[in-house]
Amino acid sequence: MRTRRVVVTGMGVISPLGLDMPTTWQNLIAGQSGIGPITLFDASDLAVRIAGEAHGFDPTRYMSAKEARRVDRFVQFAIAALEEAVAQSGLRIEEHNADQVGAIVGSGVGGIWTYSREFEVLREQGPRRVNPFLIPMITVDVPAVQIALRTGARGPNLGLASACATGADAIGQAFETIRRGHAVAMFAGGFEAAVTPIGVAAFDRMRALSRRNDDPAGASRPFDAGRDGFVMAEGGALLVLEELEFALARGAEPLAELLSYAATSDAAHIAAPDAEGSGAARCLALALQRAGLSPADLSYINAHATGTPAGDPAETQAIKQVLGEWAYRIPVSATKSMTGHLLGGAGALEAAICVQALRTGIIPPTINLHTPDPACDLDYVPHQARRADLKIALSNSFGFGGHNSTLIFGRLTDDRTF
Repeated sequence: MRTRRVVVTGMGVISPLGLDMPTTWQNLIAGQSGIGPITLFDASDLAVRIAGEAHGFDPTRYMSAKEARRVDRFVQFAIAALEEAVAQSGLRIEEHNADQVGAIVGSGVGGIWTYSREFEVLREQGPRRVNPFLIPMITVDVPAVQIALRTGARGPNLGLASACATGADAIGQAFETIRRGHAVAMFAGGFEAAVTPIGVAAFDRMRALSRRNDDPAGASRPFDAGRDGFVMAEGGALLVLEELEFALARGAEPLAELLSYAATSDAAHIAAPDAEGSGAARCLALALQRAGLSPADLSYINAHATGTPAGDPAETQAIKQVLGEWAYRIPVSATKSMTGHLLGGAGALEAAICVQALRTGIIPPTINLHTPDPACDLDYVPHQARRADLKIALSNSFGFGGHNSTLIFGRLTDDRTF
């Protein structure tokens, strides 16, 4: 059976750094922070009052006001990203190919905005006032369903949830769907809109969030000795994946090739990462093995690196376990230092960042890395972006519950990688 090669042909992004990929990328490589005081609701009674919001997002730019009222904010993000991704890819879904195009898009918590609001309606106004669209507004499959409804894609269609690894796993599963021959093109990614009172309060009660309310731009500080938790953020990304031959036959321009995907489980704790990083290390090693690559082949790693005291050293340890001496030679950056943590959307956004890094030859920086942590001693590209000859980029995504996911992308020239 021939091996089907999979390429990225389009990307759509909604993030705290911009409402499209070009704006997000320019702010990212400029080292700008997207973190600020919460404005989506009154957070004055919360211990954490900062987040990464998709500032200026107006759903009526992408859909009617009536449609916007019938989908949760995380779905609005997906619909907006779909427009950008389709425009870049030029993919046209018609009767002859509709059955071969699908969507796998995920979310960590789904429609928590709507869920929270409707509980208030139930309590204050009674059950007869609950929104009849509540269920199809909150489930994690809604972005994929909306993509099918808006494009006519009739291939495999599902929602996926694996906590903060969701976006990467959705892309990985879409990749495998094409490799199996079950589709020629897939929309894949993840979105989150959990910056809500209950979302912020719940993560804070887990002691997972930074409380640097007086310094929002400096609050997300992966790998820094003074890190005190992650900063919640909203948004996500959608990638158009296609079989290489299908993409080239229709005249598409591949942005990069998706070379490999691996997923493992720590099977150790409901929330905390394996302190030795063994599950993450197995994931990295499997991804390299499946791509037929050695540590020396890697050009760049986009780390999961949320800025939690336990997570960053565990990931550093995993990288060192797998890459050996090469761990100190390969640049590693933590873009959550600027975007915050998009939860179920993080892995998709960081996959898009890897593709853009390969296209431009620019490595985004890790900002707020002021005090080195002896347990985190790799090249984290501190403070400023760096130019490099990038050929292979690896993206790590890890989630509560022990989910580990790794994606590997390669630069593609004509129809050959590298």
